[in-house]
Amino acid sequence: MNFTQFLLDASENTALNYFPIGVQLIFAAGFVAFMIGFSAIVGPKRKTKDKLATFTSGIESHGDARQPMAIKYFLVAILFVLFDVEVIFFYPYAINFRALGWDGFWSVLMFVAFFLVGFYYIIKKGALTWED
Repeated sequence: MNFTQFLLDASENTALNYFPIGVQLIFAAGFVAFMIGFSAIVGPKRKTKDKLATFTSGIESHGDARQPMAIKYFLVAILFVLFDVEVIFFYPYAINFRALGWDGFWSVLMFVAFFLVGFYYIIKKGALTWED
């Protein structure tokens, strides 16, 4: 098979087209495994009491690590992700808004409406109130 015939056959979706990706994945996995094994063999193995102790940044630890934490921190993190996802959905619309026409506009308007209803619900539930 010559190169020209390979290019002509590349328009067909066959398993042969994915062969270079498979080879690259095998080499990448092999390289990672080799480097981890090589560092384990060659690396230093001095296990002292200080090295095996829990890292505390020089601050003496006190109390229990299983203390309850306010759920509001997690809610704010989820809201942050939600706003990021909203921006990700707006980007393709901003690029193709002329091609999408009025149907695309109404779809995005409906998306924003659903998003604002959810945001209103979060505000009414008091997720952004920090007096606790």
